[in-house]
Amino acid sequence: MVVEIFKTNVEKESDTNYIIAFIRRQFPTYKVNFDLEDCDKILRIEGVNLQLNPIIEYVNRLGFICIILD
Repeated sequence: MVVEIFKTNVEKESDTNYIIAFIRRQFPTYKVNFDLEDCDKILRIEGVNLQLNPIIEYVNRLGFICIILD
């Protein structure tokens, strides 16, 4: 199992719900959640063989920043 953490600029709970629903439709085995309390507005994804680029591109197309945190 791999965990990736992304920095975002997502502010609203409604936006997180929409993004999470999309990711789960595309990748049903991934565990996805946001931590909007964190200063980096964390998007956390856990799964096997994570496909990061499609996730980053989708979040970016919605107008949000999505950057892998090292």
